[in-house]
Amino acid sequence: MQSQGLAAQILNPAIWRRASILALVAANAVPLFCVVLFHWEVLPLMLLFWSENVVIGLFNVLKILTCSVHGAADILGKFFFAAFFTVHYGMFTLVHGVFVVGLFGRNAAHSGAGADQILPAISENHLLLPILGLAISHGVSYTTNYLRGGEYRRTSPPQLMYQPYLRVIILHVTILGGGILILTFKSPTAGLAALVVLKTIVDLAAHLRERAKFGTMVA
Repeated sequence: MQSQGLAAQILNPAIWRRASILALVAANAVPLFCVVLFHWEVLPLMLLFWSENVVIGLFNVLKILTCSVHGAADILGKFFFAAFFTVHYGMFTLVHGVFVVGLFGRNAAHSGAGADQILPAISENHLLLPILGLAISHGVSYTTNYLRGGEYRRTSPPQLMYQPYLRVIILHVTILGGGILILTFKSPTAGLAALVVLKTIVDLAAHLRERAKFGTMVA
């Protein structure tokens, strides 16, 4: 798996029989469907992508708490790393959310640069079901790869502490840059659809790299 390029992996029919891959693509198909049929603009799409940060963070806390360690000190260490990650990643995500609403919600009812604007904006744009789809996708990966695939035995709380950041930063620099360009050109449907496809490819690449890192890919 590690020696294969991304394109070769994607073209491998066996990949498309993996539950976690199918769940990832299905979850990303929901915003694509909403962009094409319901003509979503930039704000709901950016909010949905931001919400996935929260989902990733919650599952990472769960991974820290369920990874395999030995001894009372290591067990206490898991709780320390879980708490520290929650505070640090939570602040990072909150600032990012405020930035998203402040930048892309300028013409929305819930616009401004306050943390109290995030949840109303999510509710107003009816994002709970798409967010649930993303949560199910990450739940499938957690169950099939982390638990059944034994990744919990091949990682540690310090590794998990930093694991989500690189993926989130790369993904959202790409998405925010694309969102700003699309906003400049009045949110064309084709541009937003292309952004969802790009996000799906980045997600897929990150997922495959993570599985290769742990030597894991189960159905």
